[in-house]
Amino acid sequence: MFDFCQRLETGLKNLGSEISPEALDRLHLYFRELKKWSRKVNLIARSTSDEQIVENHFIDSLTILPLLHGANTHLLDIGTGAGFPALVCKAACPDLVVTLVEPRLKRVSFLGHIVRTLGLEEVKILSCRVEDQEQLPSTQEFTHITARAVTEIGSFLPMVERFSSSGPQLICMKGPKWREELAAASEILECSSYRLDRVLDCALPFSGAERSLLIFCCK
Repeated sequence: MFDFCQRLETGLKNLGSEISPEALDRLHLYFRELKKWSRKVNLIARSTSDEQIVENHFIDSLTILPLLHGANTHLLDIGTGAGFPALVCKAACPDLVVTLVEPRLKRVSFLGHIVRTLGLEEVKILSCRVEDQEQLPSTQEFTHITARAVTEIGSFLPMVERFSSSGPQLICMKGPKWREELAAASEILECSSYRLDRVLDCALPFSGAERSLLIFCCK
């Protein structure tokens, strides 16, 4: 029988990370609800195994958690889907403030269900696109912004340009081809308010898949 908690704990330890028993319980409940809802709602690929869900969605999401430290951390997650990575990080660390942007209503319903089921506070769910100035005004301040579902750096940077006045860190979650993406976005980056600050590399614990976190700061 598949043991979610053991699998998650082992994977995180292999990455030199750990979470509290309470966080583990919340994430286990998240996993169970994700599996249940995925029978009817398109949240993740139906062919994804339990082992892949843990590694590719939960552990991968938690790789950004060490970056979300300090008081008043507020993470904006664009196109969060089923809550990856921001809601997973929130479940692991309830002190985080998160804003989730997701235009697809069925996924928004799932996100609301998870927030209620886990008893999470300070989570805002916006059923819109990031360009929606009314629901997501440029004056909104964030300390961190990520968008796991946005594939190209060249698309992501202009998308978040209007939030640069509050000086957020941008976290781009990438695979091994990030250098090509960065090179393709060179002209956009030159005109952007953001600059690449550092790159953090790791390998997922079971598959060995390469992951890189590209951290952009305001110039």
